[in-house]
Amino acid sequence: MFEMANNVMKRTRNSMSTLRRQQIILAYVLLLPSLVFLGMFTFYPMVRGLIASLHEWSVLTPPRYLGLDNFREAFSNPYFKIAITNSIKYLVIVPVIQLLSIILAILVNREIPGIGLFRAAYYIPVVTPMVTVAITWGWIFDSSGVLNYLLLSLGLIKEPISWLVNPTTALGSVMFVTMWKGLGYYMVMYLAGLQSIPKELEEAAVIDGANGWQVTRHVTIPLLRPSILICSTLSAMAALRVFDEVFVMTEGGPMGKTLVAGLYIYQQAFESYRFGYAAAVSLVLGVIVMVFTVINFRAMARGGLTYY
Repeated sequence: MFEMANNVMKRTRNSMSTLRRQQIILAYVLLLPSLVFLGMFTFYPMVRGLIASLHEWSVLTPPRYLGLDNFREAFSNPYFKIAITNSIKYLVIVPVIQLLSIILAILVNREIPGIGLFRAAYYIPVVTPMVTVAITWGWIFDSSGVLNYLLLSLGLIKEPISWLVNPTTALGSVMFVTMWKGLGYYMVMYLAGLQSIPKELEEAAVIDGANGWQVTRHVTIPLLRPSILICSTLSAMAALRVFDEVFVMTEGGPMGKTLVAGLYIYQQAFESYRFGYAAAVSLVLGVIVMVFTVINFRAMARGGLTYY
């Protein structure tokens, strides 16, 4: 009797082990197409970029091994320092854009007639190509553009301001365009997070005597933390890798005041044909992005990040 029970247990374990292997094989089969694409378009370029960063490489000469010389040159190059500094300054817009996006999401998270039109209107800048947006705002910021006309008409300024030429205002003007375009994107993500919060919790807080601000602060925002983590991380990565609007609106000027890391990498790779040096700068930028991502995750975790 005992031997029969033991045999049954062995057969059960064997069948479970076989089923487990089949599930693992099936999982890898289903993941195989994605793994192939990740390998081809993500991991292979990363490895090639790492190799290129250790070489002097251009389209005119064969690669020549330099070791860490490209990295040494980067950290001693004043334009590299300006580009990295401006990219880090760009992080200033991250908390601003997140706060404004949350406010917009709360405002449009209402069941009133025509609310869909407001949501679509806020999202239009997101689907508009950045080149079109940059050219349009370039006209607005022009010394004879709409913005100066309005400010002069209201008596707020006495003479036109060259927003994109003045070293004091150029970077801030481009940062404003980035923020304006990204608001709708993060608003939709926060709106999805708001709509996944159980209404019973907010209703219970109201019944307990909480006003609108208290409900938002103690119920809505804490439950929105996963969305805040995702959006702030994506926003920080986008801010550090910004390129299009800077390239179209200022090309890094005036006097390098709007030169950012993405534009600096482009100039070194496709204007100076220094692909090895550009790869080294790209790796430095990648490390900076990773550091800020880890900091963001840890900061949110200390704030009590929970997933629902």
